Amino acid sequence: MGWLGNGFDAAQQWLFESLLQPVMFAIGLGNQLENGYEAAGWVLVGLLQLVVIAAVIGPLQHWRPVEAVTDRATIRTDILYTLIHRLGLFRLGLFLAVDPLMDSIFGALRVAGISTFQLDGLWPGFTDVPWVSLLLYLVVFDFVDYWIHRGQHHFEWWWRLHSLHHAQRQMTMWSDNRNHLLDDVLRDTILVVVAQLIGVAPGQFIAIVAITQLSESFQHANVRLWFGRWGERLWISPRFHRMHHSIGIGHETVQPLSEEAAAAQGARYRVVLGGHNFGVLLPWWDMLMRTANFELRFDPTGVRDQVEPGPDGRLRDYGRGFWSQQWQGVLRLLGKA
Repeated sequence: MGWLGNGFDAAQQWLFESLLQPVMFAIGLGNQLENGYEAAGWVLVGLLQLVVIAAVIGPLQHWRPVEAVTDRATIRTDILYTLIHRLGLFRLGLFLAVDPLMDSIFGALRVAGISTFQLDGLWPGFTDVPWVSLLLYLVVFDFVDYWIHRGQHHFEWWWRLHSLHHAQRQMTMWSDNRNHLLDDVLRDTILVVVAQLIGVAPGQFIAIVAITQLSESFQHANVRLWFGRWGERLWISPRFHRMHHSIGIGHETVQPLSEEAAAAQGARYRVVLGGHNFGVLLPWWDMLMRTANFELRFDPTGVRDQVEPGPDGRLRDYGRGFWSQQWQGVLRLLGKA
């Protein structure tokens, strides 16, 4: 671990001094060098992730694909989303728009005598080992991510944004970052606030995000793979997560109606927002909350209103390219699409 850490630090230092620092001085950001050094870490992690995605997950997709690739244009759009997020462009936007607000809020809290705490400091000695502390924070963030994901599927306004992620009918290893930017801002803001509140060090936060993102890229891969009866209950597999993206399964819940309601509506049940398999890394939360589906199935992915006409007799348009997808998301949020 020490050797890997030292190697990463050396590469981050080189990237910062050779590329980012000269650019920052040239554009008048010499007072932001500390943030620039942190940004170099994000860029380096993103580059490493892209190498793993292409060199490891890619061959797995060719080895045992769930379905044939028939729409390469939509996959190219997903690749653009991945590059924007993994190479730090989205995080740059957060730095410019969200971070100053977060700094001012937490600065005001400290002035008022309200300080954050170190979660791993609650168990002196036990979490002094870096990887133990990292695992603790990884589990905590995964628990938070589970509830964020439940919120994305529970609140109608949030689902109008998040549904873009589910609208990919050709799911691949590039599909993880296919999100509406407003959806990403909401999720990342919550995670940053949690990180500040429980005292996660910047290096640990980068590691947690990197592990999570890389695992999610694997989960979205077009690969017919599962981890067996026990492995499925330890870490989320591509099969487990594909079920979450399956039409009529992943984003919907069937609720039985009372006899009176069934008689009035002429149906025995209704379909509402909900679904299964909301976990990001660990299936434990789905198991505890009874939202897990461990069926060994590989169903078509997408959203029901893409394949079944709505009340107006039309299929919903989620857009083809990056900008059209973002614009359609805004229209859905406003109730215009």
